[in-house]
Amino acid sequence: MFKLKPNLNIDRDQVFAVGALCALLMIAAVTVAGALQARSGALQHLAELRDQLAALETRSRPAATNRRAQIRNLPAPAIAFLDAPTSGLATAQFQAYLSDLVAGQHAVLVSSGVPADRDDKSDAIKLQISLNATLSALQALLYRLESGTPYVFVDALLMQPGGSGERAAADPMLKVNLTVHAFWRRKTA
Repeated sequence: MFKLKPNLNIDRDQVFAVGALCALLMIAAVTVAGALQARSGALQHLAELRDQLAALETRSRPAATNRRAQIRNLPAPAIAFLDAPTSGLATAQFQAYLSDLVAGQHAVLVSSGVPADRDDKSDAIKLQISLNATLSALQALLYRLESGTPYVFVDALLMQPGGSGERAAADPMLKVNLTVHAFWRRKTA
């Protein structure tokens, strides 16, 4: 019988080349596995952060909504309204308030009255007033009207030079027509 002899003449360069190739493949596999593991860890951390953010949003949303709802639903204080049993008495109270306010600003009230287009069914009392005032007195009057109580809203303002030659040019007298309104609540007995 024939005996075969194994060929042991394998080239050394081929062995080193195959070994180097295997080492390169191992390094590439370890690098890819490390990159995939790092990416997986980063995605997991990102998912945890998103969950925390969602939890914070859900906790803060009802509180912010409740605060806005509480602010929106607060009624105006009682002093914000004219307090009289009838609209006629509320109109007289409003005229007296405006008269005192104009006099307190060193202006002269020429006239005040209810406009012709008045709606008796409304809870708004509307007045037209004419006065003579300096610009600084008018500014102070408008500030007091819109920042005081009862709440007064200026609907229209018309100013004209007063024509008084005696006044200094720095603070001339003005003829002013104002249309204002305020709200009233019926006083209960």
